[in-house]
Amino acid sequence: MIRTIRKRRMAVAMSLAIAVAVPAHAQDDVMTPIATPAQPNAIVLDTGPLPGATAAESWHSQYKSVFARNVTVATLTPFLPDPAKATGAAVVVAPGGGFRALSMENEGWDVARALAAKGVAAFVLKYRLNQTPADMPGFERSMREMFSGVAARPPRPAPADAMAALAPQIADSRAAFALIRKRAGEWKVDTDRIGMVGFSAGAMLTLATTVAGQDAKPAFIGNIYGPLSAMPAPADAPPMFVALAADDPFFANGGFGLIESWKTAKRPVEFHLYEQGGHGFGMYQKATTSTGWFDAFTRWLDMHGMLKPKA
Repeated sequence: MIRTIRKRRMAVAMSLAIAVAVPAHAQDDVMTPIATPAQPNAIVLDTGPLPGATAAESWHSQYKSVFARNVTVATLTPFLPDPAKATGAAVVVAPGGGFRALSMENEGWDVARALAAKGVAAFVLKYRLNQTPADMPGFERSMREMFSGVAARPPRPAPADAMAALAPQIADSRAAFALIRKRAGEWKVDTDRIGMVGFSAGAMLTLATTVAGQDAKPAFIGNIYGPLSAMPAPADAPPMFVALAADDPFFANGGFGLIESWKTAKRPVEFHLYEQGGHGFGMYQKATTSTGWFDAFTRWLDMHGMLKPKA
């Protein structure tokens, strides 16, 4: 019963942000369709095709980066460190995009490469997405409507329905953890040192995986400009790193209840609130101090023993 209540409260927090977790400047930048990039190392997960999907996966460029949308089949792409530098720790990387797109480069591949350079095995999760119009003009129109408020907002879903809406993504996350553990020997990963870091919607998926991922059980988590609504922390909640900009238009004005939840449960939590940075800064090099989040994150990983081989 307690577990069910936790799931429902978590669902409420996620439902508040599920439709707005894309970069704040999305409405004023050109989206240019591109060919699907080669992804030779991507491994198809065993969660199957998205039920009822009709639009095929497509890609576009924006902000000098690349994005995927209408993802119907989940994949996991390994970025393995030099064996001489490998620490045995691993991270599942979940890009954001409001469950309508995935910032595959800025919040995925670039993050994974940087982690691998630190000796941490990184795995970019391309999880299944809510369907959007197949044509780019239709997609752009839907995004403009979402940000302008023209589109009618559906009633807020009941907590159980909100959690159910993330069922495909949670299944993809669980499958990612299962695959890494299955091939841990091959990839030189310690099965008890696999964490997860997510951005915006990916941060929501990271929290959902923590409370409802059953066998996933991340050893540590990173919430990068995701929601901070209060929720009861699980008794065995993993150490959590949080980074948010104070001028984030989506998540900076709702309080910091999630931080208090972890503190109340006496679970480890580190919180960085940057004065500026907006939403979606990821690995972009900006003049704001938010650019330092990755260095802070890796120092935090080091503090928790993840940047050195297990004794």
